[in-house]
Amino acid sequence: ILAHGLAADEAKQVALLDIDICGPSIPKMMGLEGEQVHQSGSGWSPVYVEENLGVMSVGFLLSSPDDAVIWRGPKKNGLIKQFLRDVDWGEIDYLIVDTPPGTSDEHLSIVQYLSAAHIDGAVIITTPQEISLQDVRKEINFCHKVKLPIIGVVENMSGFICPKCKNESQIFPPTTGGAEKMCQNLNVSLLGKVPLDPQIGKNCDKGQSFLSEAPESPATSSYRNIIQRIQEYCDQRHFQEDNTI
Repeated sequence: ILAHGLAADEAKQVALLDIDICGPSIPKMMGLEGEQVHQSGSGWSPVYVEENLGVMSVGFLLSSPDDAVIWRGPKKNGLIKQFLRDVDWGEIDYLIVDTPPGTSDEHLSIVQYLSAAHIDGAVIITTPQEISLQDVRKEINFCHKVKLPIIGVVENMSGFICPKCKNESQIFPPTTGGAEKMCQNLNVSLLGKVPLDPQIGKNCDKGQSFLSEAPESPATSSYRNIIQRIQEYCDQRHFQEDNTI
């Protein structure tokens, strides 16, 4: 959804890199299932959703979407390096990297390989319940240890707004205060809260953009505000870097 939102500006070139090696879901979510990577003289060509939105994923290299990728760390690291080095991304304004949950080989590799490129930061996703927040606190500490800036936290599945009566129900109760309380305690930004909407799952399964398919949804409004905050963060960071140079 972030990639679709950024690519809505046709003047911006957006690249989406899926480094969830064992569970590559991006091809299906972007409507690209069954596509294959093509080799050119300048390297692998990304698969394009739109003219300004290119995607690369290990899912494009598998003979079937049900194939299991059973690799140890070094082989995963090698593929991530190849995605960064051998894919002909062209001139891009945004590189969005989708990682698996947790703090494993993939996260260490991408931070290491992009260290010289000065990553703008990480967007961390959580749900309101404590069992999810426990893992997210570890991810925040990981970012601090590897000196990866944190753009902010998004609370997903943050209540359910009934489309008929407009009342909100807490499907996943924030028993310890949810993402808002955690962000206050750890001094990180809360980018926003996205309510549950069954249409999100349907659009992901069909490879459609939720933002364009459900423009009036409260979740779409939340997403757009979050995307705008991420854009502003990146613009401000680049402005500061330009002034420093």
